Amino acid sequence: MKRFFNGGLGRNNEPGIVVAKDNNALVIHALDEAAERLGLHIGLPLANARAMCPDLKVFDADVAADAKTLSDIADWCDRFTPLVALDPPHGLFLDITGCAHLFGGEAALLQTLVRALARQGFAVSAAIAGTSVCARTLTRQAPGTIVADGGEAEAISALPVSALGAGEAITTGLRRAGLKTIGDVASRSSHEITARFGARFSTLLAHALGQGDAPISPRKPLPDYIVEKRFAEPIATDTMIAMTLSRLADTLIASMEKQGKGARRLEAAFFRTDGVVRAIMVETGRPVTQSAVIDRLFRERLDALADPLDPGFGFDMVRLSASRTEIVVQEQRDLDAHVHDNDELAALIDRIAARIGGKRVVVHLPQDTHIPEHAVLAAPAQHHLAAAMQAEWPARVASEPPLRPLRLFDRPEPIKVPFATVPDGAPHQFTWRRALHAVVRVEGPERIAMEWWRQDGKQLTRDYFRIEDAEGLRFWIFRDGLYDSELIDDEGKPVPANWYVHGLFA
Repeated sequence: MKRFFNGGLGRNNEPGIVVAKDNNALVIHALDEAAERLGLHIGLPLANARAMCPDLKVFDADVAADAKTLSDIADWCDRFTPLVALDPPHGLFLDITGCAHLFGGEAALLQTLVRALARQGFAVSAAIAGTSVCARTLTRQAPGTIVADGGEAEAISALPVSALGAGEAITTGLRRAGLKTIGDVASRSSHEITARFGARFSTLLAHALGQGDAPISPRKPLPDYIVEKRFAEPIATDTMIAMTLSRLADTLIASMEKQGKGARRLEAAFFRTDGVVRAIMVETGRPVTQSAVIDRLFRERLDALADPLDPGFGFDMVRLSASRTEIVVQEQRDLDAHVHDNDELAALIDRIAARIGGKRVVVHLPQDTHIPEHAVLAAPAQHHLAAAMQAEWPARVASEPPLRPLRLFDRPEPIKVPFATVPDGAPHQFTWRRALHAVVRVEGPERIAMEWWRQDGKQLTRDYFRIEDAEGLRFWIFRDGLYDSELIDDEGKPVPANWYVHGLFA
């Protein structure tokens, strides 16, 4: 049976409200306990609230900042369970199934979490139940409640129907029908409730009563392997952090080795005593089966951080997880030097990627196309090293000049051509980057047509030329379009061609 923890969060300001615009009027978006004791409530217009309490502190709502704060708190809650889901706008779901015993039981876990958040300045209401909907319902009206498995219906029967959070229209309709408590609604047959208030509310009620449950959506996928270390006294020195990661790496490798797996993506999370969480991730090109490799990659990553790892008052927990693993394929490594070379190259790529980022270390793969700018694909080396080593490139004829330039521009650069031989001749001179180049030798044209399945009406046929100017510089230029069919206006008259330089030969 799954156990769910639900918590609602707020700030301890006395008395204060947060207002937001609704239908061109400022209404209360959130309020603290002191404001609630004065009779204020969410949805009340600001003018009415000021009339009831002239000394009220008013703050403008910042939805983005609230979401960021809630996300930060969710990161901090990862110390209790890896399955944390958002319950907007102010709540969180924690699936604590199988985790409560690590903290002394459900009551101790709830008390620990609430007190820790209270020390950070938050007002917290929380409850534990067998279904997420029941836990949320209890949080609104009976915080601190812990419901045993199967006791959901009894626990919420006396609560008002507003605790279900079904919306103002449904809540008002239930009260007008004389159904003031959840127990009153549960006493009616399900088909009556469905016919009057809809299937969605009927499902919500069933989940609150413990009859099935809606699955939560954790913010992060559950890692394949997790190891962590908690400290009675927070650690803050680089030496202790490195030693902790090294020991966790040994434990993680031992766990994966039992199932013949290696890690491809690793994440180290550092939980500070003030609630701040820092996470560092590294990826590898091949499954890692040695703790020394993990230790070295994280050392490289920590040394290269633009924002250094600030321990503050210290870290009270460090977690190492493998979010992506693969089965390790055994290879003959004693006699095959080629395998050793591949291992060294993959290790070098992993180290460089840990320092500057995996997207910056690339390999080039040939593509089955004649379009020059699409003929090569730059792909992350960590994930495509094997494909790059097996790729087959067109062989160059020894007695012939190269067909493609040594330097190919990312985008062709326009050039000015005063005149050229029609219909498919090369220019006699051209201007590129404000410099005039006189053409003395020409090879071409090489006609390249755009793929018909990728044409969007703007891609024209290209005629490429390998040319050399009077100073010995060699260019790769092309005319965009054909004179007889593509370079004509709506009246069928020819229009000037656009010329581009696409690369430079050695």
